[in-house]
Amino acid sequence: MAKQGFFEQHWSDTQARPAGGVSYGRGFTISWQNGPRGADGPPDRGVNGAFVEDVIDAVIGRLEFYQRSEFRCVENSLALEHLKAAAERLDARTKDRQARQVEGTHAQ
Repeated sequence: MAKQGFFEQHWSDTQARPAGGVSYGRGFTISWQNGPRGADGPPDRGVNGAFVEDVIDAVIGRLEFYQRSEFRCVENSLALEHLKAAAERLDARTKDRQARQVEGTHAQ
């Protein structure tokens, strides 16, 4: 989807699995995680880019900052509800993958 002032390029590996990419626009640049996070070892093993969860958390933080200011509004509150719901679903996915011992791998 083309957005004015916004660029995104998402890469796939040789098996057509998501494998990193970049998104950038006015005031931001995101280099996405390329490949799975390492399943064994320290939590940052295999981390080489941003995760969707981190970006959502950053947006939540910014909107919560607005909500503590004169720019508090219903629209921000509703957006926060949806972003927090998205973050919760992604966290549930991670916990499920951890329970099945497939987190940090390409396994479904």
